[in-house]
Amino acid sequence: MTVDQVDLRRVFDDLVRFETILWNTLDARLRQECGVPLGSLSVLLAVSTTPSCRVQDIAGALAITVGGASQAVDRLEKLGHCLRRPNPADRRSSLVDLSPSGKRLLETASSVFDRELDTHLRKPLSQSALAHLAPALATLRNSAARHSEAARRPQRSPGTQTCPPPP
Repeated sequence: MTVDQVDLRRVFDDLVRFETILWNTLDARLRQECGVPLGSLSVLLAVSTTPSCRVQDIAGALAITVGGASQAVDRLEKLGHCLRRPNPADRRSSLVDLSPSGKRLLETASSVFDRELDTHLRKPLSQSALAHLAPALATLRNSAARHSEAARRPQRSPGTQTCPPPP
């Protein structure tokens, strides 16, 4: 199959449906074995890998809104898994750290998470296919982020409308 023969709608459908199935499967396993949803684990992972982590850093890492990230941190803080402390470099923000229980939860949930990723990514794909998939997805994610950022910027000159206006 050549590049021109690739059905992009099929690629989109396969990618989105796989992501949905994978997310739901991982979420169910994490809830069952660790009592934590995948979204919360994602926040814990972002906090654990970001020095001097702010809510804004979590939002950027997870491609969610600052408000959504703040609510997620609020929930984890209420459960005792995260701690907020004043940011000495910026009084308008807080730094987010994992609490001791958050660190324990992250350790336990990470092993479940990694086992499930192995089952759903490493086992069905050859090492070569996985080695090609990883950078391809990173390229697509970075490109989409750049396009999303550009689309949010106000247009200085009138653009061409490509879709008909709503009725």
